[in-house]
Amino acid sequence: MVRSFNRAHPYPGKLIIVEGIDGSGKSTQLQLLQKWLINSGYKVFFTEWNSSALVNDTIKRGKKKNLLTPTTFSILHATDFGDRLAHLIIPPLKAGMIVLADRYIYTAFSRDVVRGVHPEWVRNLYGFAIRPDIAFYFNVPVDISLQRILSGRPTLKFHEAGMDLGLSEDREESFVLFQGRILEEYERLAQEYGLTVIDATLPIEKQQAMMRDIVRERLKEFRPAPFLKRAEAVYVR
Repeated sequence: MVRSFNRAHPYPGKLIIVEGIDGSGKSTQLQLLQKWLINSGYKVFFTEWNSSALVNDTIKRGKKKNLLTPTTFSILHATDFGDRLAHLIIPPLKAGMIVLADRYIYTAFSRDVVRGVHPEWVRNLYGFAIRPDIAFYFNVPVDISLQRILSGRPTLKFHEAGMDLGLSEDREESFVLFQGRILEEYERLAQEYGLTVIDATLPIEKQQAMMRDIVRERLKEFRPAPFLKRAEAVYVR
């Protein structure tokens, strides 16, 4: 099977994505990058994982009642991703915009595999996905990610902690075990797909400076479509 994400996409725009376990700080870094790009004169489109209205209610109901198998979850998330790719990612790329995606196919390649889905099966499932122009992976130890999450809210979410896998009855312990396994998958993915690794324990300003240096270098030859006369951000949840 030919997988589109193994070759460069044909569109004039640029796709920049971020990956990392929960609490890695990737979303904060992407938002900061978005503001910088807009201030630099680029037209930017933002989208995030699991946000398509097509299957959003189904996924929420399935999670709430814990009814979905790992394979069913994988298929639903792939459906969500396919809808976003067709309607929210490729059109702005065709228009010559910069698309920023908070999580991409590598989220499925890590989470779904940890939940028991075969690695080749999930890669084939997402074979229609296009390859990002820049892919950042924010690497952070599980204990730090746990501290960050609990500093902002009192408890961990059920699936966030991997409670559906029965790793532990203690939610925090389950989180450490579950997210630790996802970290191991991300390490393999970073090597397999050449993700740019950012040390997410560094100060926020330093991480952002590293991102901007890389993006600035990669955008040297980038010329937005001539009809994009002014920069603005489009945010779609």
